[in-house]
Amino acid sequence: MQKATKRGLSLILAMNLLISAMTGCSPKDKNNSTQKPTEQSQKETALSLMEAVEMPEGKKSEDKYRNYYEIFPYTFCDSNGDGIGDLNGITSKLDYISDMGIDAIWLTPIHDSNTYHKYDVNDYYSIDKQFGTMEDFEKLISECDKRGIKVIMDLVVNHTSSGNDWFYQAKEYISKLGDKKPDSKKCKYVDYYNFTKEYETGYTAIDGSDWYYESRFWSQMPDLNLDSKAVREEIAKITKFWLDKGVAGFRLDATTSYYTGHDDKNQKFLKWINDTVKSQKEDAYIVGECWANSGLYSQYYGSGVDSFFNFDFADNNGSIANALRGASAIELGKHIVAVEESIKKNNKDAIEAAFTSNHDTGRSAGYYAGDASEAMTKMGQGIAMMMGGCYYLYYGDEIGMKGSGDDENKRAPMVWHEDSAGDGMCKGVCTKSIDMKYGSLDSQLENGDSIYNYVAHGLKLRNAYPEIARGKTTVNEALSNEKILVLDKTYNESTITIVMNLSPEKETVNMGDEGYKMAGLLLTSADKCTLDKADATLAPYSIMLLTK
Repeated sequence: MQKATKRGLSLILAMNLLISAMTGCSPKDKNNSTQKPTEQSQKETALSLMEAVEMPEGKKSEDKYRNYYEIFPYTFCDSNGDGIGDLNGITSKLDYISDMGIDAIWLTPIHDSNTYHKYDVNDYYSIDKQFGTMEDFEKLISECDKRGIKVIMDLVVNHTSSGNDWFYQAKEYISKLGDKKPDSKKCKYVDYYNFTKEYETGYTAIDGSDWYYESRFWSQMPDLNLDSKAVREEIAKITKFWLDKGVAGFRLDATTSYYTGHDDKNQKFLKWINDTVKSQKEDAYIVGECWANSGLYSQYYGSGVDSFFNFDFADNNGSIANALRGASAIELGKHIVAVEESIKKNNKDAIEAAFTSNHDTGRSAGYYAGDASEAMTKMGQGIAMMMGGCYYLYYGDEIGMKGSGDDENKRAPMVWHEDSAGDGMCKGVCTKSIDMKYGSLDSQLENGDSIYNYVAHGLKLRNAYPEIARGKTTVNEALSNEKILVLDKTYNESTITIVMNLSPEKETVNMGDEGYKMAGLLLTSADKCTLDKADATLAPYSIMLLTK
């Protein structure tokens, strides 16, 4: 073997000498032997231009300000070939998630349930068998810990499933009572739900009896009696169980429905949940779904809950989408500041939760039409990423997935590959075919102009500059107008200035000070942005970060 190896090396050396003689270059002469880049390799992309701006290396968050990735497990990644996403599938994608700049995950419900969405829970202490086992969950948490990724999970306590054993026993008991009054000493679960003999809106009849039960969402989602001491003790057991498993906190479902039409009661119950969870884990993080305008959800911060989703700015009719369709840029900025101030008045430690879409809304890539639709899709994400607090990215939005109408379509399978039978692809339960116009993740990873690379760079900026998430926001009204929004964000006496061009035309802003330096860019195309002394020239639908 040694002789053969030496003969091989001699042959290679002879060939190199022959090449040197023919070209006049020594094999060691790197400068002469390296070919000039082709025209294709020299082509600038949005990513190459963004990466050309020097910026600090991002650090892992050591507080509650994080970049969250919402995962709907059923349609995210399938590890065993049954077409249904699962926990092991999520674990297999943790490097992808981490590399993108995400340091926290929100899992929609994973408990035993009768539906694909799992928002009707049969057993709060279980893992639905479609998603795997408790051992799979523990492995997921362990692998997340290795990467510095926190995990929060949905806590659905407005209602259970009608298949939950609590409800089964309560219904069986009460349906046989006749004229007798319910007695929780004989069936403790009868106190877990709201039963009545008087029909009310949002109640469902129990067959074969004259009793009704509250079920505001659906007949198979009976509402829990949240005034019950036993129910609250059960909820406390549930939260401790999962905190002990390693979750970092919870996303609270349907907080405005705990006591329908009674915001004061909802907020008191939220305070109880918040206090209970944080007595179990002091640094636990809680985010609530208060699907309302900021006038209401800012009040809910008085409960002490860390975050509520910023619905004013999300969805197809939110302030971000409206601004990109022609509404005033400066008014968007004033709205951002007004909501921030309103929230902080109710809870000085509040952490906003910015997003553009989630599993209940149409996906943000479907908000925009026309030739600039891709640029506007990117820019919408960019504006949200420049907002304060935590940022929530719905799986698939990083590649511009579409989906609207029926809930099933909003939760379409993650498009890892163009081939629907590719590794990890899920079948989903869509009610119609959806045109994913921007292609799969595979097709976007190496495309410097892709939505994926735009979003990943935006997350990189958030991680590099703590002022973005944590800073106090002010609008520079002297420089902002209908098309341009200039925000200053100050944190720990450090300020970063964010200049946004929300128009389809190139715009120049005289910053009035030559002391600025470019600190970052978010570009929707390979059109260049420049900073010439005090003049910042922004490409269409672009964002420039400046520091002094």
